[in-house]
Amino acid sequence: MSQIDGLPPLRDVIATHGLSARKALGQNFLLDLNLTARIARIAGDLSATDVLEVGPGPGGLTRGLLAEGARRVLAVEKDARCLPALVDIAQAYPGQLQVIEGDALEVDPLAHLTPPIAVCANLPYNVGTELLIRWLTPPQWPPVWRSLTLMFQKEVAERIVAQPGSKAYGRLAILAQWRCDARIALTLPPEAFTPPPKVSSAVVHLTALPAPRFDAQPAVLERIVAAAFNQRRKMLRSGLKALAPDIEDRLLAAGIKPTERAEQVPLEAFCALARQFET
Repeated sequence: MSQIDGLPPLRDVIATHGLSARKALGQNFLLDLNLTARIARIAGDLSATDVLEVGPGPGGLTRGLLAEGARRVLAVEKDARCLPALVDIAQAYPGQLQVIEGDALEVDPLAHLTPPIAVCANLPYNVGTELLIRWLTPPQWPPVWRSLTLMFQKEVAERIVAQPGSKAYGRLAILAQWRCDARIALTLPPEAFTPPPKVSSAVVHLTALPAPRFDAQPAVLERIVAAAFNQRRKMLRSGLKALAPDIEDRLLAAGIKPTERAEQVPLEAFCALARQFET
């Protein structure tokens, strides 16, 4: 890709700007531009889409997104050391890359993006799950974004796509699959990164559904799911008894055995239980 965009290889960029990855910022840099281009392609056709990227670091994925034809990229980077490298990319793609120095948990990207919007990021490990939950629980649905293409630790990725009956199944699976199609699109070994993390990573692609799969009020569903999986080893009649004195009756009305445990209950049944709290 360095021949396509006229920019140097990422190892040279890192050496030039002294960009050693910082553990405190959850940084692990992906330096193979063929891989970053592959991740960008997972996001689909971005030619008519603005893209939000969180934690671009030296800009490998940024370059992939722009080279693959993204209409525009907004890169939010907390580490000021990375900004000069990102400025070089912006100069190679005039008018297509905006860089904001700041914390992604505090920046409002909507002030800088025009729908349709996609999110594509090799998320810093220490904020990835929190950002995902924010994107999955906006005040209104459909959300402003049409898809999320996100790199996580493989364990987190598996929790997002997990099915009932598995140990990975929990709050993340329900929040993601209630409103999205979710799949693991790519798995990467530790050695793909600099420095290598201790675990494998995976790219998850989530596509927003026009409406949730099953009817439920978001705040009610989230409260029930949080309570259920907070004590996932308990039977639901025990784990949820603090929510209502007649919890057994509500479980039965939703088609759930009171002796079931949270990890055995499918999404549709949790939504049915949430509706029992709305009446």
